[in-house]
Amino acid sequence: MIKLRLKRYGKKFEASYRIVAMQSTTRRDGRPLEELGFYNPRSDEVRLDVPAIIKRLKDGAQPTDTVRRILEKQNVFEQLKA
Repeated sequence: MIKLRLKRYGKKFEASYRIVAMQSTTRRDGRPLEELGFYNPRSDEVRLDVPAIIKRLKDGAQPTDTVRRILEKQNVFEQLKA
């Protein structure tokens, strides 16, 4: 199963995350199938590749709870329904 989840990178205590599509059995910082966006929790900066995320969701990818909240804040699910 393909999941949309966060991949951690950055310095210790200054983590940032990439939103990626990965197999559910792959380790957290393993090689992703595709990088779909960026999330910085310290400044709440979010950059998303919305067309690629919508394509993955239509293909059956399941977002984790945290990624789902980020996508809801950015109104991606409304674009998916349209």
